[in-house]
Amino acid sequence: MKLVVAIIKPFKLDEVRQALTAIGVHGMTVTEVKGYGRQKGHTEIYRGAEYVVNFLPKLRIEIAVASEVADKAVAVITATARTGQIGDGKIFVTPIDHALRIRTGETDSDAL
Repeated sequence: MKLVVAIIKPFKLDEVRQALTAIGVHGMTVTEVKGYGRQKGHTEIYRGAEYVVNFLPKLRIEIAVASEVADKAVAVITATARTGQIGDGKIFVTPIDHALRIRTGETDSDAL
């Protein structure tokens, strides 16, 4: 089992969710986050005053998938979240040692 964590632009969420559902990924956790990478923020003008926005709004998507599906999920997220501009995001894949569904007690792959 793998945990796929993707940091994406907020307006790409619906496309990514639909694409993941199409390949059989049925659960995800989405968190609103702020951060920066190479982009290092940007400047904006508000009421005539210029100010620096250091942390940009992003969404963090977390999905737990079977190891066989992880590469396909990463490819789908990459294809649907890409705009071709700086700040498209990152994807991290980590192993999951154990999973448990609280309601039924199912474990590992059955819990996903």
